[in-house]
Formats: sequence, C-alpha cells, structure tokens
Amino acid sequence: MLEKSITVGNVNLKNRLVMAPVALEKSDAGKVSEKLLSYYDERTQGGHIGLVVMEHSFVRTDGRASKNQLSVSSDTDIAGLSRLAKTIHKNGSLAIMQISHTGGAVKEGVTDEEAISPSEQANPLGALGQGTIQSSRAMSQQDIDSIIRSFTDAALRVKEAGFDGCELHSAHGYLLNQFYSPLTNKRTDAYCGNDLSGRIRLHLQIIQSVRDAVGKDFLLSMHFGGCDYTEGGSSIEDAVAAAVEFEKAGLHLLDMSGGMCFFLRPGHTENGYFSDLSKAVKQAVSIPVIVAGGVTSRDDAEDLLAKDCADLIGVGRPISQNADWAKTAMAGA
Repeated sequence: MLEKSITVGNVNLKNRLVMAPVALEKSDAGKVSEKLLSYYDERTQGGHIGLVVMEHSFVRTDGRASKNQLSVSSDTDIAGLSRLAKTIHKNGSLAIMQISHTGGAVKEGVTDEEAISPSEQANPLGALGQGTIQSSRAMSQQDIDSIIRSFTDAALRVKEAGFDGCELHSAHGYLLNQFYSPLTNKRTDAYCGNDLSGRIRLHLQIIQSVRDAVGKDFLLSMHFGGCDYTEGGSSIEDAVAAAVEFEKAGLHLLDMSGGMCFFLRPGHTENGYFSDLSKAVKQAVSIPVIVAGGVTSRDDAEDLLAKDCADLIGVGRPISQNADWAKTAMAGA
C-alpha cells in the first residue's frame, strides 16, 4: 500500500511515504546553508519519498525555537528557500514547508524579544526537559491580529520560493497548540480555553487568511497535536471535532502528532504510537491524514496503512539517520 499514489488537494503524490520533519539545526542563523541543501539532496535522491515536510521554520524572530532554526520570517529568506525547493523537486519529490511560532515555549537565550502566549500559563515543555522556558505575557487582540498576518506573510514567501504548500504548526506545545490546549489556554474572551470553538478560533482565522492569500490550489496542511495525553488536556474527541472544522475552513491535509506531550507519548514506543488519534480523525474527515511516531521499517508503515490508521506515513528519525532509508524501504527490503 505504501507504493500507491494518492491525491492531496489538486496534487498527486506518487506514494504514501512522507519524510517527516526533524529539527536539524543546519541553517546558518536561519538562512539556508550548503549543509542543509546537501542533507535534503541526499535523502530525496531517486524520488523514493512522495512528500517532504520540511522542518518547522519560524514566521517571526520572537517565535524562533533555536538559534539555527530555519527562517521564513523575511523576504530575504526567499532566495535560499527557493534553492531548497528546487533541490527536492529535481530529485522527484514534492515538498511543503512547516511554519511555526514558539509562543510561550521559547527557550531562554534564544531571542532577546518579549515572549507571547495565550494567557501567561507556564508551558509544560519545561517539565519535559526541553530547556528553561522564558516567561511570557498574554496576547492582546492586536497581538493576535499581528500573528495572523505573520503566518500569512510566511505562507506567501513559501509559495514564492516554489514549494508545493505549507503546513501550519499546531503541535508540541508551540503557539497555535497553546491556544488549542486547555492546559495553556486560560483566556476568557473569544479565544477562551473552556470552549473548543474558542480554542480553535485562531486556527480557523489563520487558515482563512492564508487560503485567501495563496489561493485554493496551494497545498495547506496542519501539524496538529490533537491530544495532550494528559489529565485536563486536549482529548481525541476534541481533535476529531476540531479536524472537521479545519477541513471545512480549507485544509487539504492533517499531519497528526502529540500536543503538550511534545512528539512523545509517555509509556508508548510502539509503531505508530499516535495511531489511535490519527485513526479517529481519519474516520471523521475526507482529507488525507498523516501519522508518524515509532515507524522504523516498511513493515511498520504497511501495517498502519492496512489497519486504516492513516492515509500517509511519516518517517522522521530513521530517514534523518540513514540517507538511504527511503531507497531501501521502497525497494521492499
């Protein structure tokens, strides 16, 4: 099943293998470097990967996750990003750029700018050993409007650079995920944390703004940390209801992962450890769904597809650690 083609939006993918994003730290202070180009060139040669989801890249400097995280925050980034898109395309794979803002998950020492968050709530990532988290202030409506513009501007840069689409990052405790999770959203206004419609209001506004800017054919995905797997956090039922609304708003693809638990699921290391989440969402929407996490072999991928847990399978660390992983897997080894 992994070799079967699939249509996403108006685009046809040659197979269902997705190169999942891994934070590489190979940029040059945000700019595309030769080291980064070489990395993606090596792993996409032969066109064995249907879709590459690029590592998350910051839409604004106050939302960068690390010093060498890739940037989509400036028009000066476009030339380098264009080289990156061309490198992947010449090897026969399609590519979408994941765009993000850390919000209240920014680590101390990464930026001198003030951190923002939905409601100044302490971010759980600090407790997971993800570094010392900077304190943040609650966002005003003006801040929210500005964030919508920043994501929209970044998406336009991604399109101008020649990528096939972009993916909004709402997972792993970053800004959009902070609005979605009741653990970090304690607002009482229209974005209120005690109501799902309030928790996804910003997501829907960004989807609409980006869709208006890039047009209906440019692929639009979301990396969605649909469940926190934590008491008092977001649930699979929340994710299903939210996913339905995201599809209505104009998403072409949903890339499922964890929420405030980061890309980990406590106590789980099995193949597709987010597959209960992805399967529930897949049953509720008509757009394709990606699942990753714990997939280390082609057999793992085939098993998840056979069980109807997802439409596409993301493989991150095995591909990052072995440039020939996709070639070997798609040869049936």
